[in-house]
Amino acid sequence: MSDKKNNSQDDISFADMLDGVKVLSSSDKVVHNTPKPRPVPQQATQDEKKIMQELLVSPNEYEDMQPGDSLSYVQPGIQKQVFRKLKRGQYSIEAELDLHGLTREEAQQHLNQFILEIRDRGIRCVRIIHGKGYGSSNQGPVIKPLVNQWLRKRDEILAFCSARPVDGGTGAVYVLIKSA
Repeated sequence: MSDKKNNSQDDISFADMLDGVKVLSSSDKVVHNTPKPRPVPQQATQDEKKIMQELLVSPNEYEDMQPGDSLSYVQPGIQKQVFRKLKRGQYSIEAELDLHGLTREEAQQHLNQFILEIRDRGIRCVRIIHGKGYGSSNQGPVIKPLVNQWLRKRDEILAFCSARPVDGGTGAVYVLIKSA
């Protein structure tokens, strides 16, 4: 019986506390008109970070690359005449990135940012200048083989090849990007 007495006392106390409380009408509510933030592709961001980490710790598979070696890559399904036009420099270069003098990490960051920007802008063909590696030690080029690896791992890269001599030769690549 004491429980019932306590419960009724609690009910009375609560009712006493609500005495004088007014219910707000809908016109008294505050409406915030702040725009919703743009969605962030979290999985894509995580994938990009994972790829960058893997590339920085990957073994040096490129020790045999020399300054004069040509780079060449074509995704399966790309027509031969498309790649032939790319090699001949017959596509209009819409943007350019120069990686001379950058560290591995800086070059990777610049390259990733560049690809994201050109993809968003709908650019299809670019030139990336990686240099021939003449300023590197006896080990040969550093950035050139990394660019070769990094570009091959990106799905949006359809093809790339060393540029014509007038556009940098084996110190640069023409890159064909998938349309969005």
